[in-house]
Amino acid sequence: MSLTLPQGTCFVRTLAALPPALKGGAVAVGNFDGVHLGHRAVIDAARKVADARALPLLCLTFEPHPRTVFARQKGGGAPFRLTPGFVKSLALDGLRLDGIVSLRFTPEFAQQTPDQFIQDVLIDGLRAQHVAVGHDFCFGRGRAGNAGTLSAEAAFTVTALPPQRRAEGEAFASTLIRDHLTKGETEAAAALMGRPFTIVGRVRHGDKRGRTIGFPTANIELGDYLRPAFGVYSVTVEIDGQPHPGVANLGRRPTVAGLVERLEVHLFDFSGDLYGRKLCVALHHFLRPEMKFDGLAALTAQIARDAQAARDKLAALC
Repeated sequence: MSLTLPQGTCFVRTLAALPPALKGGAVAVGNFDGVHLGHRAVIDAARKVADARALPLLCLTFEPHPRTVFARQKGGGAPFRLTPGFVKSLALDGLRLDGIVSLRFTPEFAQQTPDQFIQDVLIDGLRAQHVAVGHDFCFGRGRAGNAGTLSAEAAFTVTALPPQRRAEGEAFASTLIRDHLTKGETEAAAALMGRPFTIVGRVRHGDKRGRTIGFPTANIELGDYLRPAFGVYSVTVEIDGQPHPGVANLGRRPTVAGLVERLEVHLFDFSGDLYGRKLCVALHHFLRPEMKFDGLAALTAQIARDAQAARDKLAALC
């Protein structure tokens, strides 16, 4: 995953900033947290109409995630994002859209009636000719609007996709992906996302204890990301466009009385200064739960075993 939007990509945060040439298009609408295979089916439905009618293809999404806004009104909530805003934009950008419109979701925005949203955003703001949504898309105050509300509007045509499922029957859904990840089921989550779950974060200075035991790590804060099962993972990290294999611990590091949840990544056969850089860390396999060891010697021995297990798992991917 590239960490920058390609030059020429139209990404706007307000309706007023959208160029006139991109108005009057086919618009895929949703929160799209995870940009999983079900979300991509919605975008492909909009793409089919855009291609048939020679229309611009747009994605309309919202930040922060509405669930975050409603949780703040109730005093907060646990992190749950599969793709925080910047990462979601990167994932969407890879789907060959003409434009991404990421509107700010606020308590005031949430108070719009469905009719106001349709008129102000879809008709006046985007001049949408076609709207594609998932079967469970809801909008407007009290989530009163749905696909049926959109279909009753004469200003544009609508595609409402039925639930999309894997051949095995499991639905493509962000909720199921979160459930798999919290159980350490990274491969099941990847089958629904269409790619491994990836954490993007900036490398921060840690306590540098890893250097002293022969396993230097890049320390990444988890921010708004969902907390997958705490433990050890095989990973690949993209650096300057090249994937590098490694092993990572995600959690609080109980052996050294750690309190802060973070991702510590040890890259195999790599030397270089990564402080301050943003890294894309893809979690491939859950190797074991996080545990407390009786001292650094026992921890070091286990890390060596974990590193070999990660090498073996990653070699099987090639």
